[in-house]
Amino acid sequence: MSAEPNDERRRADDERRRWMGILARAGAAGIEARLAETAPLPPHTRLRGPETGLVMVRGRAGGDGAPFNLGEMTVTRCAVRLEDGTVGHAYLAGRDRRGAELAAALDAALQDPVRRPALLAAVVEPLAAKQTEARAATARKAAATRVRFLAMETTR
Repeated sequence: MSAEPNDERRRADDERRRWMGILARAGAAGIEARLAETAPLPPHTRLRGPETGLVMVRGRAGGDGAPFNLGEMTVTRCAVRLEDGTVGHAYLAGRDRRGAELAAALDAALQDPVRRPALLAAVVEPLAAKQTEARAATARKAAATRVRFLAMETTR
């Protein structure tokens, strides 16, 4: 029995969401370092940006309470089109214009099933591994400073 078209679309959307998140966190230097070891990106034209602006960040009291405006955050976005018509998008926190353009071009290139395996192996997966290690290092540092209140634990 074959998978439903909606299931396939959902898997493709989840995969794209994953690589876009990894590229958004990588920055221009990280992406360029990985691209130096692989074939160059296909030629692209800019459709929008890269341009920098502000977005309002919302929060919730206690995580599930009433929403409130926490403050503004700088975001850079870019949209590009490859010669075959595929459009790629990127939104990055901060002012990394080159990173936004590279991420958008990679997003477009990764949508091609022929290019995808090589780009995932050469660019996205190494960036993901580096980001995972950075999160683990931060968690180890935080765990080393953890304070346990034994009196509180024994009174329960």
